[in-house]
Amino acid sequence: MTAAGPPLGREFFDRPPREVAGGLIGCTLLHGGVGGTIVETEAYERDDPACHAYGGPTARNAPLFGPPGMTYVYLCYGIHSMFNLVTETEGTAAAVLIRALEPTAGIEVMRERRAAADLRALCSGPGKICQALGIELAQTGMDALAAPFRLLGPGPGEREIVAGPRVGLTKAADYPWRYCLADSPFLSRPAG
Repeated sequence: MTAAGPPLGREFFDRPPREVAGGLIGCTLLHGGVGGTIVETEAYERDDPACHAYGGPTARNAPLFGPPGMTYVYLCYGIHSMFNLVTETEGTAAAVLIRALEPTAGIEVMRERRAAADLRALCSGPGKICQALGIELAQTGMDALAAPFRLLGPGPGEREIVAGPRVGLTKAADYPWRYCLADSPFLSRPAG
C-alpha cells in the first residue's frame, strides 16, 4: 500500500454506510499507533435485518445512533470484539464493520497480542483486528476521530474495490455490502 493521506473528518462519516464502507478501503486505522490499511469492510443500515439497530434502540446498540465517526464495539458470540464506525447523521443508526487490515504499524505488538507470526493472520478478520490493535469492548461510543484512534485517508494511487455478499450472517446475507481491496492477500476470505 502507498503512504496514508490526511486525517479523516466527521463529514467523511456523515454519509450512507455503503458509501463510507467503500470509501474506507485504502484508509489507515490506528489505535495507540498500532494498525494498518483497511482492506475489507461491511455496511449495515437501520432497516437492514442484520443491523443491531433493526429492532430499535437498546442499551447495547445506543452508540449506533450517535454522531458520525463514533465507535460501536460489540461482543460477537461472547468471544470476539468487533469494531465498527458509525455513519450518517445522529439518530440514524448505521455503521461500517472493519473486517480486515493490512498490518503496517506496530506489527511486533500485534504479533505478541495475537500470538501469530504470519503477517496475513494478524488482522484478517474483525475479531482479530480488535485483539491485534488492543481495541476493547469498553471503547464503544468513543470518538474514533480522537486519540487513541487515528483514521487517515488513502494515499495517492488507484484502488480497485470490489463488492460482494457479507460474511457470516443468517439474515440479509445476500446483500452485496461487503467491500474489499481487489486481490489483497489480507482479506478475511477471498473477495467475490
